[in-house]
Amino acid sequence: MRIGICCYPTHGGSGVVATELGKHLAERKHEVAFISYAAPLRLTELPPRVSFHEVEIEQYPLLKHFPYTLALASKMAEVARLKELDILHAHYAIPFGAAALLAKQIVAERDLKVVLTLHGTDITLVGNNASFKPVTTMTIQSADAVTVVSNWLKDETLRQFPVERELSVVYNFIDPERHQLETCHCIPDCTRRTQKTLMHISNYRPVKRVRDVVATFAEVSAVLDARLILVGDGPEIPVARELAEELGVLERVTFVGVVDRVAPLLAAADLLLLPSSTESFGLVALEAMASGVPVIASDIGGIPEVVRHGSTGYLAPVGDVRQMTEHAVRLLQDNDLRRHFCEAAKAAAAEAFDYRNLVPQYEAIYRSVLDT
Repeated sequence: MRIGICCYPTHGGSGVVATELGKHLAERKHEVAFISYAAPLRLTELPPRVSFHEVEIEQYPLLKHFPYTLALASKMAEVARLKELDILHAHYAIPFGAAALLAKQIVAERDLKVVLTLHGTDITLVGNNASFKPVTTMTIQSADAVTVVSNWLKDETLRQFPVERELSVVYNFIDPERHQLETCHCIPDCTRRTQKTLMHISNYRPVKRVRDVVATFAEVSAVLDARLILVGDGPEIPVARELAEELGVLERVTFVGVVDRVAPLLAAADLLLLPSSTESFGLVALEAMASGVPVIASDIGGIPEVVRHGSTGYLAPVGDVRQMTEHAVRLLQDNDLRRHFCEAAKAAAAEAFDYRNLVPQYEAIYRSVLDT
């Protein structure tokens, strides 16, 4: 099959999953064309059967705001003809799904199929905005197939939008072997180190509740020797720095910035903090588990479908810093318990979220829409 993939090129979960999906599809002999305003973060080189097509953003005095969605649709149509695409797979309803439907009309002679994957905030935040809700509804209703990344997101989509159609749940995925190669967690030397490492990885938007990350770390570090590593970048980074200084722990906090591969960093972590106010899946939690790192997370959204409370990590109510601290201290002070959680986390990630089981589900959906 010849598949076009449209996604955000940044370090958010939707872009990561879309990029990894494209690379795995290419390994399975499909032709894949990425379409975006910049090369996806995890597409540092173009493997065989993969191409990248940049959407050019220009300026014109008459236009106060450049119509990116229209430029995107035109580029999608251009690439569809150039690469003879069978399918456009849009990751995010707005703007990619809407633009893909417009591109489908432009190249009507190709009978191009549009597959839409909903990732979360395109439903709960962006798409549900009054300005976008009619467009989001039309996009979901009109796509040839729609997938969602968790059962929670499926229910939430049907609750918030007046659509009547099938939504297929296809979980996000990881490559267990890559994580095993790039990390060395849960070996005796790791459990014997005295200073413990807490980690948080995100795009630092308010929904990630970075203040809870720092507050939890401050309470943990009052009990035992610990450090906090913050991976990624975003608008809440200054908030994290300011609070860490206010709580007297700034010298034990390391700001790493954006990285394209998190597995090597996770090798240094003893646990991951994910106190988000909402997560439709929690890809970073899955990546941590695949690296043998237990997760302390909010009991919200799709996270309970990924993190097994009391087995691969602990879940707590949103904003409950005290409970998250208690869970973290329990794991960090008991090496045998943490070792058990590490092994359970790796096993659960490999069992339920291996790309070799989930990428074929996308292929089956592609074949199904092509047969209609």
